Amino acid sequence: MELSTNFLQQLIAVQGVSSDESRIKSFIIDYIQTHESEFAVKPVIYSGDELHDAFIVVFGEPKTAIYAHTDTIGFSIGYENELIKVGGPRIIDGTKLIGKDSSGEVAGELMVFESEDDNSKTIQLISEKVVDRGTLLSFAPNFRETAISVQSPYLDNRLGVFVALEVAKTLENGALVFSTYEEHGGNSVSACARFLHDKYKVKQALICDITWVTHGVVHGEGVAISLRDSMLPRKSYIDKITALARKNDIPFQLEVESAGGSDGATLQKSELMIDWCFIGAPEDNVHTPDEIVYKKDIVSMIELYQILMKEL
Repeated sequence: MELSTNFLQQLIAVQGVSSDESRIKSFIIDYIQTHESEFAVKPVIYSGDELHDAFIVVFGEPKTAIYAHTDTIGFSIGYENELIKVGGPRIIDGTKLIGKDSSGEVAGELMVFESEDDNSKTIQLISEKVVDRGTLLSFAPNFRETAISVQSPYLDNRLGVFVALEVAKTLENGALVFSTYEEHGGNSVSACARFLHDKYKVKQALICDITWVTHGVVHGEGVAISLRDSMLPRKSYIDKITALARKNDIPFQLEVESAGGSDGATLQKSELMIDWCFIGAPEDNVHTPDEIVYKKDIVSMIELYQILMKEL
C-alpha cells in the first residue's frame, strides 16, 4: 500500500497538550464530517460535555473499538517562565517550544539551569517576554520524511490517530474512541468504554498507540503486538490477534515489557470486563522532537488494524 503523509503532518501541527485537546477534537471531527461521503459506512459521532474533549465515532454495529489518544506531552509555564512537565517529555537544552497566551503567540527555547549550591536543576523558557502562568507549550513542528521513515514531534500519538482514521475509510462495523489525558494520568477512557459497553455491548478494544524501539522490538520488522507492559491483557484475546496476523501474512513483532502503560491500563483497572491489546509501530527518540518511525511499520499497522476490525 502507498503511504501518504500529508494528513499526518496536518494532525501533528494542531496543538493538543494533555488537558487542552479541544482544538484537535474539532479538527478531527471536521475532517470526518467533511469526508464522511468517502467512507464505506456513514459514521455516527458522539461528543459532548459528558465526555469532555474525548469523542466516539461509530460505524454500523460495532463489536470492537479502536482507542487512540489525541493528547500530547508538553510543558506548563510556572512562575517567571519556569517550565513544568506535562507527561514525560525528554529535557534537552535548546528545544524549541511554542504556544499562545493572552498577549499572542509564544515561542522560545528550553534551557536547563543547575544550582551550584545544591545541584538542583530547573528548566526555563528563554523568551522575549514573561509568559502567562499556566500557558501550555508544545514542541515546535518539524516534520521530516525520507524514503523509509517519518520523523517529527508527536508521532506519539498523532500517528495512532492517523492510523485509526485510515482504517475508518473502509470500516463497516466498529468504533473509534479518541481519548484524552493519556500522557498525564488518563481521564476519559472509562467513560467512553462504559458508553460503548452499555449502548452497543462492545467488549473488545485495540489500543492504537506508538511503542518504543528496544533490543527486542526494532525498526522495519513490522508492527508490535504487546503481550504485556505494566498490565496483562487476557492471553486468549492476544492469541486470536496473533493468529489473525499470521494467517494474513502481516509482518509483526511480539513485545514483552515490565513497565509502561496506555489506555489499555485504564481499561484493565476499570470495572468493565473488556479485552484489550496494545498494537503499534515502534519509534525511537521517544518523547522528543525527533521521534522516528519506519514507513513499512506504519503500513503493517494499518493493514493489521483493518483485518482485526473485520475478523475479531
